[in-house]
Amino acid sequence: PDPILALNRMGGFDWDLDTGLLHMDALAHDIFDVRPDEYDGHPETLSMRVPPAEGLRLDTLVTQAIKDGSENYGAYFRLRCRDGTLRWTHTQGYIRRDDTGRPRRIIGIVRDATQELGDLAERQDAADLDDARREQTNVVQLTTAALAHARTVRDVIDVLKDTHGLTHLGATSLVMGLVEAGRIRLVAEGPEGSFVPGTLVTRIDDPYPMSEVVRTLSPRFIESPEEFAAGYPVLWPGLADLDITSAAYLPLIVQARPIGAMGLLYGDRRGFTPEERNILVALGSSIAQSLQRAMFYEQEKDIAQGLQQAMLPRTIPSVPGADVAVRYRAASVGGAHGRDIGGDWYDLIPLPGGRVGAVIGDVQGHDTHAAAVMGQLRIVLRAYAAEGHPPATVMARASVFLRELDTERFATCLYAEADLSTGVVQVVRAGHLDPLLRAPDGTCRRVSVPGGLPLGLSAEFGSLAYPVGTIELDPGHTLLLCTDGLVEQPGADLDDGMKTLTALVTEGPEGVRELAGRLIEVADERGGDDDVALLLLHRRRPDSRQSGGRIRQHVAPGDPQALTHARHILRTAVRSWGARDRTDEVELVADELITNALLHTEGAAILTLRVLVGAGRRLRVEVEDSSSALPRRREIGEAGVAGRGLLLVDRLTDMWGVEARGGGKCVWCEFVVPERP
Repeated sequence: PDPILALNRMGGFDWDLDTGLLHMDALAHDIFDVRPDEYDGHPETLSMRVPPAEGLRLDTLVTQAIKDGSENYGAYFRLRCRDGTLRWTHTQGYIRRDDTGRPRRIIGIVRDATQELGDLAERQDAADLDDARREQTNVVQLTTAALAHARTVRDVIDVLKDTHGLTHLGATSLVMGLVEAGRIRLVAEGPEGSFVPGTLVTRIDDPYPMSEVVRTLSPRFIESPEEFAAGYPVLWPGLADLDITSAAYLPLIVQARPIGAMGLLYGDRRGFTPEERNILVALGSSIAQSLQRAMFYEQEKDIAQGLQQAMLPRTIPSVPGADVAVRYRAASVGGAHGRDIGGDWYDLIPLPGGRVGAVIGDVQGHDTHAAAVMGQLRIVLRAYAAEGHPPATVMARASVFLRELDTERFATCLYAEADLSTGVVQVVRAGHLDPLLRAPDGTCRRVSVPGGLPLGLSAEFGSLAYPVGTIELDPGHTLLLCTDGLVEQPGADLDDGMKTLTALVTEGPEGVRELAGRLIEVADERGGDDDVALLLLHRRRPDSRQSGGRIRQHVAPGDPQALTHARHILRTAVRSWGARDRTDEVELVADELITNALLHTEGAAILTLRVLVGAGRRLRVEVEDSSSALPRRREIGEAGVAGRGLLLVDRLTDMWGVEARGGGKCVWCEFVVPERP
């Protein structure tokens, strides 16, 4: 030691700011009441002697002096000696900087200031009380600020277990349990290796400190290892190797009801001052409020997810001649919207005549209201489509429905009606993304489809005339419909996102289920605040042995040649499809249905004849007209002519029926025919 310093009972230190090492002489060791073998040269080691409040004050003082260019600093602070008593100490440091002004080292002294400040003890105690109160406010504010961003119970636990969080609390270890069905379930313990076997689930009447504070609703401060061992002999053996010197167990109370308990374990202190106890009680209240908010959030999330799942189709019907894959991905928890629910949806609707309707849509917003509106929209779209309305009418009616709801939300939507026997897909787009089409060789392209305003807005502005686009879905091709959550990326525009998605589809797996899974994996990796709905429709290559056929003929009123031509086409098709034995029956029934349509309606009749394969090979005849009046059986007239139409249909066909088609209807019938050899 320096002789002059030694004469004045001052210890010296040299703090290298580049390495972080603080070298002390022997007198400095004596003043800090640490043995040379207890100090490793790192300032943090002195925390065993410097109370947290004092350490924080010193750190703030030194940091400020370094930042504002000061050459020196000085401060009085208290040390906690080995025997637990507090002793006043003074330090003074001189900051040495290089030519650029950057601080390199601090050279200073420390001395025992107990005698010097003896006459100021009373005033200093008052100042210390003010400091403690400020520290209480500071620590509570820091922890509360960190917890403000915690949305889930896991988020709260992560904040408290984080090293920075434990530093604010001044603890070396933490445990937390939540009350569930009369028991306490441990949800957090740290650091790693501090778990005590047998404490994962405990009863409230067990002899543990967390159980005690839940029972009594009062904190429990344990001020020494001896007190811990005597008070909790069952628990103490599991903690003996952790060098615990004191602990604070706090009940987590919300509205006079315990929701859990938290324990803070210390390895560098004995006892708690009244100010420190106040800090911990205040922290316990803040943490309890954060946990309650997190639990409410998770309950709301579960309800919202349940609502979302209930609104989406439970199952997707199988589609003959096609492979279908659908996926839904919720938004990332903790995003800008704060919930992992949205208004995205998909649907697949079986339609008359073997057609299928594919729907993808997105209701504005990310909350339970968006999910509720989505569910109603999905239902009405399905109903309008199943009634047989044309795609443009389905979309227009859905827009009117949304406008009439008591909501300010709008929705984007795309409805595609596919006839898989021909591959013709009619597409109507209401402010939604264009579909993608993937070829058998894997290449993928964006298909531009004319569109109208989003649902709700088109009705608001009187623009309900949705244009209809047509896509040829050839065998082996795949139609991809998705919402913008799969496309939008931070910092990129929509076109770039579509290009990225197109590349992903091109490089993706061949099967639709595998491809859908891969796209959702990419969305998960990217994260984001928006949910994702995805629908893939793949038209299979036909089996040559069972490939069907289809003809469609328009028969105008007042045109005998049109009716004759339709009969000729029908007869030729039936024979070419291997149903020669039933040609006369099919022709007679089709002629009767067409004639009725022309006689009893004002418009044309549309004849469709197709082969259905699967559960037995059948010929299906459909005649559509513009009248919504359903046919009915009548008594046969005296001449035996009038009233025989439906009787013939019933006698000659294997099954028949009537379906609504938009503003008109379709009368259909089927004939069982033999399989081709």
